[in-house]
Amino acid sequence: MEWLRYGKQHYPKRICMNEYNYKDIYDAVVCVATRLQALPDTRISIISDNSVTMAVYILAAMLVHKEVLLLNVHLTAGEIENQLSQLHITTVLHSAKRQSQVPTSATAIQLESIRTMSRNVAEDIFDWIFDDNDIAAIMNTSATTGQFKSVPLRWGQIKAHVQASQEVLGRTEQDNWLMVLPLFHVSGLSILMRSLYNGTAMTIMESYDEEQVLQYIHEGRVNMMSLVPTILKNLEPRITHHQLRVILLGGEFIPRPLVDACVVKQLPIYKTYGMTETFSQSVTMPVLSNLNKLDSVGKPLPGMTVHIVNPDTDGVGEIHLNGPMVMSGYINRVPIHGDFNTDDIGYLDEDGFLYILNRRTDLIISGGENIYPKEIEDTVYAMQGVKECAVIPVPDAKWGQVPALFLAVDDETLSNDDIEMSVRDHIAYTLAKYKVPKYIMIMDALPRNGTGKIMRKSLASYLDMTAPSGGSHA
Repeated sequence: MEWLRYGKQHYPKRICMNEYNYKDIYDAVVCVATRLQALPDTRISIISDNSVTMAVYILAAMLVHKEVLLLNVHLTAGEIENQLSQLHITTVLHSAKRQSQVPTSATAIQLESIRTMSRNVAEDIFDWIFDDNDIAAIMNTSATTGQFKSVPLRWGQIKAHVQASQEVLGRTEQDNWLMVLPLFHVSGLSILMRSLYNGTAMTIMESYDEEQVLQYIHEGRVNMMSLVPTILKNLEPRITHHQLRVILLGGEFIPRPLVDACVVKQLPIYKTYGMTETFSQSVTMPVLSNLNKLDSVGKPLPGMTVHIVNPDTDGVGEIHLNGPMVMSGYINRVPIHGDFNTDDIGYLDEDGFLYILNRRTDLIISGGENIYPKEIEDTVYAMQGVKECAVIPVPDAKWGQVPALFLAVDDETLSNDDIEMSVRDHIAYTLAKYKVPKYIMIMDALPRNGTGKIMRKSLASYLDMTAPSGGSHA
């Protein structure tokens, strides 16, 4: 938080968010904090779409030492009520658009737009220094399943992250980070904190607009972006020129054809691996500087370590992380001592680069053989015309589990039967026979959540398991 005050003191006229400079944002944060300090709650929550106003309220709530639960805008009022109840929160700050999602049992306070805030600067009576163990924000993971875990993001984690991230990504005074990912997600919140620490600008978009993003890129208005692969896959063919310095790319598996296309265009993608529990980015690789490591996600950020636990004969095992960015444990659950088990599977090469194979829960064990969905997905993505795909395990009476493939394609002239035959032949030619999916489902688009990730757990509901199309260990 002291980074904002430092900016107001040393470069007050420098752009901070959109058209607002550091003094504007500082004044707005102090103004809102003056109102929020009267709230008796230790914890409060915010539900809003991305905006400068939302960022101001988040910072103001943090300034008055509130633990801020950032609510996913895709939740229903009932789901939100459940989260508030379990975390003992009674106050919800909300944008006008999200008022209907606030449970009637909660105290609702509507966000006042920064454009209409009083220009009378409130007296700054606040302590801008925070203990590393203080909780700045709370994010609930897997909330859409009804069974969520609450991640406390502490100031020590945030400070360690922004410092290490700057070492890896660098900094220039011209930096302007485009925020299209949601602020209620760690990818959005980390952009806010990195930019304040760096004393640089950010451009916050309320919702994703591809045409607007392309305009920002082509005009040189932004030079840094955080994206998920799905968004970049659609953007990349349309980028004709740019002044981009960093494209931080993560959130889900990155198809190799997308990486290759970015290399051809010299797009500065930084593959990254992280999660809410590590305050986003914890392993990163600048692709253009590591062309011999294109399938890796890179090396740990300074201060972080990666361990492979219970490796098999090939060195493949559970990915564990340790370091100052790792949380101390979920709220109301057993604390974490030592390594954090990511539940991902992968390996380290001889140079210390990390390779992700799959989530442990996505691993398919079929007739005693391990099948990594990512290997099948990478094979399918290599085919021309494939827009997106995902492989999940489904139960099978004979083999225990078999792979099921879901995909969407560009070519609308082919029948589903023709597409399936072509895909099946390609996989069978490239991979072992037991890896050929038993089920193939052609879809218009795969279901995704608010951050663009494929909702793998919901895919099985689309599957017609009465009409299998082959697959064998023979």
